[in-house]
Amino acid sequence: MYKTSLLGRPLLGLLLVLWVHSVSAALPEQLNGQPLPTLAPMVKQVTPAVVNISTRSQIRLQQNPLFNDPFFRHFFGQQPRRPQNRTQSLGSGVVIDAQKGLVITNHHVIDRADEISVTLRDGRELQAVLLGSDPEADVALLEVPAVGLSDVPLANSDSLQVGDFVVAIGNPFGLGQTVTSGIVSAMGRSGLGIEGYEDFIQTDASINPGNSGGALVNLRGELVGMNTAILAPGGGGNVGIGFAIPSNMLRQIVDHLQTHGEVRRGVLGVVTQDLTPDLAQAFGIQSNSGAVVARVFPDSAAEKAGLQAGDVVIAINQHSLRNAADMRNRIGLLRIGDRVEMSVLREGKTHKLSAVIAEPKLTSVAGEKLHPKLTGAQFAQVSSSTHPTQSHVVVADVVRGSPAWYARLQKGDVILSINRQPVESLQSLQQRVENQRQLLISLQRGDTALFVLLK
Repeated sequence: MYKTSLLGRPLLGLLLVLWVHSVSAALPEQLNGQPLPTLAPMVKQVTPAVVNISTRSQIRLQQNPLFNDPFFRHFFGQQPRRPQNRTQSLGSGVVIDAQKGLVITNHHVIDRADEISVTLRDGRELQAVLLGSDPEADVALLEVPAVGLSDVPLANSDSLQVGDFVVAIGNPFGLGQTVTSGIVSAMGRSGLGIEGYEDFIQTDASINPGNSGGALVNLRGELVGMNTAILAPGGGGNVGIGFAIPSNMLRQIVDHLQTHGEVRRGVLGVVTQDLTPDLAQAFGIQSNSGAVVARVFPDSAAEKAGLQAGDVVIAINQHSLRNAADMRNRIGLLRIGDRVEMSVLREGKTHKLSAVIAEPKLTSVAGEKLHPKLTGAQFAQVSSSTHPTQSHVVVADVVRGSPAWYARLQKGDVILSINRQPVESLQSLQQRVENQRQLLISLQRGDTALFVLLK
């Protein structure tokens, strides 16, 4: 048995403590006359702007539509209210404007949340308002009371290089604020299937569940990216491969969300592919960077600008393109009506073309993007068999057990009107359901016409 000291510790433990103390006392505070390198001052400056985000959601359990029938209720009585379960999720966020109280995080952190709480490092808990979100890029913008906040300035992520030191700050596993460091492992990662629009910074700074929405900063304490995803076997913890959305993409998305509450993406009207070494040789191009135009859609912005199949787009708005995904990202962040300047290689010569980004023509749309009560339905615009120049909107599919299914919508239904306003296209359908509390849908089912009321 160990002997114990007067402090209640084993004697061996006391000797170990004394030895560690003597070693630490001998460590120099300076090296060659210079202070030892440390990230502490920068971290102290940035961490007050990195917040914890928690959400609460009410899960409304569906009941059989027969309970809405007065005749049924007359015999079986009023059914009890549907139970509601509450769930909570944890993530991170970054204050980017202390004066306006603007906080960014990932869309998946706040998705379907009824309440959003932001907890600051000093322990204050603030209720947040969702200003807008973009599921395609996984970015959300929140607003909190602008009292005693600190923010992080956004850096120019285009100047970031592989090998640059970066620091990740967030709240992994709900443990509280945690700081990890590493380097930029790669730039412009895409094609991962994580988001609709991908242009990730890859880093080996440890990123784990709960880091989503947190800050990736450079050694000057500037935000170069927002931590979003990890690559790990079985969805586990960090293995040194993490991904962050670059700050320049964040800046453009936030601008959209502040103005519209969503990203209103326009279209150029082309299909592109990467410029491979074989294609570069066939086109007589020395570089492998750029996007090859494989198809130009008729009456599109690209056709009006003079873009042709076989052209190689090497730059957009003076930004050199790496590949087809890079071009898609650049175009996807432009607004409808924005002018885009393109540098194009055609038959060995460089041409300058200009296009105006157009509004997309919908061919199908998910019901949840139109109205919560239409969740689970897929709508499509089809041409009339009798009048090819005319079209109508049909229910292309309905997910069993969804709100649209319980509302008795069926595959093949033709939508005639919403709230007594005619529906001729997906665009008009979108307009008719916007900001409506209830939907009176007139539809045609086979040879029968009927009304469906969604309260």
